[in-house]
Amino acid sequence: MSSHREAPEVSKDPVADNTDVYAFVSPDRPDSVTLIANFIPFQNPQGGPNFYEFGDDVLYEIHVSNRGDARPDVTYQFRFTTKVRRSDTFLYNVGPIGSITDPNWNRPQYYSVTRVARGDRPRLLASHLTCPPVNIGPRSTPNYARFTDQAVHSIQGGRKVFAGQRGEGFHVDLGSIFDLGTLRPFQMAHLIPSAAAVGVNGTQGLNVHSIAIQVPTRDLTRHHDKPTDPMSAHSVIGVWATASRQRTRIWDPEHGRNTWHGRWGQVSRLGNPLFNEVITPMAKKDAWNAAPPHEDEDFAKYVAKPELARLLPVLYPGVFPHLAAYTKDRADLLAILLTGIPKGVVPGFQNFTGTTQADLLRLNVAVPPTKKPNPIGLVAGDPAGFPNGRRIIDDVVAIELRAVAGATIPLVDPTFTPDAASAGLTDGTSNTNLPYLDTFPYLGNPAGGYQTAPGQPAA
Repeated sequence: MSSHREAPEVSKDPVADNTDVYAFVSPDRPDSVTLIANFIPFQNPQGGPNFYEFGDDVLYEIHVSNRGDARPDVTYQFRFTTKVRRSDTFLYNVGPIGSITDPNWNRPQYYSVTRVARGDRPRLLASHLTCPPVNIGPRSTPNYARFTDQAVHSIQGGRKVFAGQRGEGFHVDLGSIFDLGTLRPFQMAHLIPSAAAVGVNGTQGLNVHSIAIQVPTRDLTRHHDKPTDPMSAHSVIGVWATASRQRTRIWDPEHGRNTWHGRWGQVSRLGNPLFNEVITPMAKKDAWNAAPPHEDEDFAKYVAKPELARLLPVLYPGVFPHLAAYTKDRADLLAILLTGIPKGVVPGFQNFTGTTQADLLRLNVAVPPTKKPNPIGLVAGDPAGFPNGRRIIDDVVAIELRAVAGATIPLVDPTFTPDAASAGLTDGTSNTNLPYLDTFPYLGNPAGGYQTAPGQPAA
């Protein structure tokens, strides 16, 4: 979770495993939109001597659809190249790293950024941009924050990019949820009860690798403008990220490695958090990862009748009687996850992209950032938050738990009264990872290897 190791095949391929996608109007630069795609889940900060890095053999992409057909109109492609400076050492660094260009860093990684617009040729925006090193510890990577600043690159067109290790920004009680759907704050009501407890953040102190790009709003909209009317269809974009590999892998015994050949094939994708994780059945998860969003009509039945909504009344007897008795298709979830919310459902708001059912993060770019954002987002009356795009601070686990439990059904079916418990569902966690940043790339600096104690990750 959000989509960490969410499908059998991609769980074997962590450098291509897309964990979270964010899309939001930049709070400190509201004429721009920030898009972030995270990869390589559950990174132990101590993971040397071969520390985590992007795959040189993976094509990473962030896609934007602005015509309502769930096909990419704007795509940003990221390709990585790794260099080994010295062949006579096993070390990642041969001394303290003072900057992202320091020759003491033995294994730097570089990347290119290409923009592809529908109907146009790909356009290279920048190349040989340097990633920061991972956070090894105070001797190897002292004053780590400086590497973040150095690795934010301004590129043509008023755009900014960053690619490198970040502190995990997503919080969730993994150990409890996957133990038969237990929510620690409510576990006294579970089918197998125990005393209520505070949630345990299963991602605390772990790291991910982020690809972040901040672009002028006009770079993403259909008419290349900055919309100001939230009720205009042209104000809404759909966002998702993918990782692709070439179709043929050949083992090279002379160099002791695999080489890849042939056409690119998608192996991972992500739009809304938790979609493939808890809605798609296990037998379909790998197929979902390989499919384009415009074919998601095939998966709509799992949204209309979500398994978790059937399980909650069973796991928590007597707590969700109204949900248990509700037999209609979940039109609320179909709108939130697959089409966007049309006009007339939430006063003064919409993020409808049309009738094509597709798992996309839908962002209404005409909704300005909130001065005091609420982590429960739109459900709590904050229209700049999830499911209007997704901000770093949004508590998507609590939001989606409440939605699945029936809190959003009255938006489309006023005859339904939600169970009282649905309004307060949570896994009991909050962000106990390293603090977020106020400016791009927003996700916090990564946890360090030296600072981390086994079994007790350092936050």
